Amino acid sequence: MHQENNQFLLSFFQLSEVEVGKHLYWQIGKYNIHGQVFIVSWLVISTLLIISFTGTRNLQRIPNKLQNFMEFILEFLQDIAKNQIGEHDYRSWVPYISTIFLFILGSNWAGALIPWKLIHLPEGELAAPTNDINTTVALSLLTSLAYFYAGLNKNGLGYFLRYIEPTPVLLPINILEDFTKPLSLSFRLFGNILADELVVSVFTLLVPILIPLPVMILGLFASSIQALIFSTLSAAYIGEAIEGHGED
Repeated sequence: MHQENNQFLLSFFQLSEVEVGKHLYWQIGKYNIHGQVFIVSWLVISTLLIISFTGTRNLQRIPNKLQNFMEFILEFLQDIAKNQIGEHDYRSWVPYISTIFLFILGSNWAGALIPWKLIHLPEGELAAPTNDINTTVALSLLTSLAYFYAGLNKNGLGYFLRYIEPTPVLLPINILEDFTKPLSLSFRLFGNILADELVVSVFTLLVPILIPLPVMILGLFASSIQALIFSTLSAAYIGEAIEGHGED
């Protein structure tokens, strides 16, 4: 019996070390981080900052094409926050919802459009940051922290009364919900982006000329939808927290 338990524990630890693909690791202190995720993430962040600075540095009363585009994006993101959070509280959350949407969209498109496989690394390969589960979990945990902050900031300690409404019997389910929200957010985004990149890679290997193009276009559409879903759900969770017991 003791030997069987040891074998079970050994199998468990071996399973915990299983990885999908190879990774370029950077050693920072005692921690190993995925270097390829940081490289592409900072490229996406830099691109977004450059576009934002270029489009807003010389604002005009009669906007040019780039300023028109920037205003359209801002109004679109404001509508997401306004529809999910509410007329009175949405403005302070527009920066967060906008940042989440643009980073995920940029990351997804970077994986779908840029031929990262042409760039050779000592280990692993460059890809969309969102096809790494660590990235999507980090984003979903940020949303969890955001809606806890929103609820406590709006309703104080009365926010926690939502866990026993409409009846204390639902307390375990309401607590479990706070764990399932980041899980569903992170695995939905990770699974869709990883599956899209795998499908494109397989089609490229089988028929490398024309067939992958429609799949890539479909991947761009799906990537955009995933960014919209993540940011909309994040705004909805924040709105749900703000509408808590404190307003009853």
